[in-house]
Amino acid sequence: MTDTDKPQPEHPDAGKDTATETPETPETPEAPEVDPHDVRTERSRSVLREIASGDALAGVLAVFLAVFVGSVMIAATDADVRETASYITARPSDFFSALWDAISGAYTAMFRGAVYNNLVDDPAQQWRPLTESLKFAGPLILGGLGVGIAFRAALFNIGGRGQMLIAGGAAGYIGFKLDLPTIIHLPLAILVGMAAGALWAGIAGLLKARTGAHEVILTIMLNYVGYYLLFWALTKEWLLATPGSANPKSPPMKETAILPKVLGDRFNLHLGFVLALVAVAAVWWLLNRSTLGYRIRAVGENPHAARASGINVGKTYTVVMMIAGSLLGLAGINQVLGTVTSGVSLDLDASIGFDAITVALLGRSRPLGILAAGLLFGALKAGGFTMQASENISVDLVLVVQSLIVLFLAAPPLVRAIFRLPNKEAK
Repeated sequence: MTDTDKPQPEHPDAGKDTATETPETPETPEAPEVDPHDVRTERSRSVLREIASGDALAGVLAVFLAVFVGSVMIAATDADVRETASYITARPSDFFSALWDAISGAYTAMFRGAVYNNLVDDPAQQWRPLTESLKFAGPLILGGLGVGIAFRAALFNIGGRGQMLIAGGAAGYIGFKLDLPTIIHLPLAILVGMAAGALWAGIAGLLKARTGAHEVILTIMLNYVGYYLLFWALTKEWLLATPGSANPKSPPMKETAILPKVLGDRFNLHLGFVLALVAVAAVWWLLNRSTLGYRIRAVGENPHAARASGINVGKTYTVVMMIAGSLLGLAGINQVLGTVTSGVSLDLDASIGFDAITVALLGRSRPLGILAAGLLFGALKAGGFTMQASENISVDLVLVVQSLIVLFLAAPPLVRAIFRLPNKEAK
């Protein structure tokens, strides 16, 4: 018998259909069902954490802290509060009543002067304070945009005063010197003033780009140069300065170069505030929707990386400073062409050039944030006069509150520590 004739052992898989059989796979456990309520709760918590760790809330809380410290100062300087404090242990109700009257009276008076006056019957006079706040807010918004757009390119433009003086002087010269119809005269004065402000700020941008000189030093020096240049011009006959005046001032603007009032002659609110709103929209579009805005933001984030990616950093510095100067120049134009009785003077900037830094800081250099900050500071300025008149509280308290806002904005860890907010890195 040969080996082939021997019976072969049967294979263990013999007789099975191997073509149709598939290896068994371990069963995967089913995913647990997710409660939609838990998903919404977690999403809400995420949004709250985003808000709590964001810059906007820190800015609001900085304003709150400044107002709180201002309240303490109001109470400390009030005669009734000091008198009742001497016998607070005997009659504490007198102290707290005087404390409430002092603080609430001050801020109520500020509200009446800034938003709505409920002590008069005429509806136009009731809402007149709001229009005054908007009038004061216009140049603050424009100045804040000028400082803020420079911040976005990592440039510290503190030359707002010089840019406003030069732009206001140029626009004012066109405003009282030429005889033109309104449709030509007013736009020409605005454009000339903006061009002058842009060129003045462009000097700092060009020197920064070509020589590497620090823009802070440049803009500070240009403030002085602009001031004394305007002072020299106001003493010359070709500018037709007012003769014999201790404070040199040009003649008033001609009616064809005056910014028209938007709500009629009963209110002082003029076209300058509308121009500020247009500027907010234009700067928002420039920063968020344009190629130039992308270059500005890229240079502000990291100029070395921007240069490596092909962006001309020096040119960007010059362009952004010119844009900033034109916006601050528009604030100066707002001051000069706001009323027919105004003219070019050395105090036309009214400290707006420096207040604009605070507005830009509070608005986090974002156009909408600057708009909100400008409205707040305009209301503080308008309400401060009413507070002083009705409650005998110095208007300088408003400046103290503004300074405290800057102080708290400069120390965000302090604000977060006081209110136990999460850090941005902990999001």
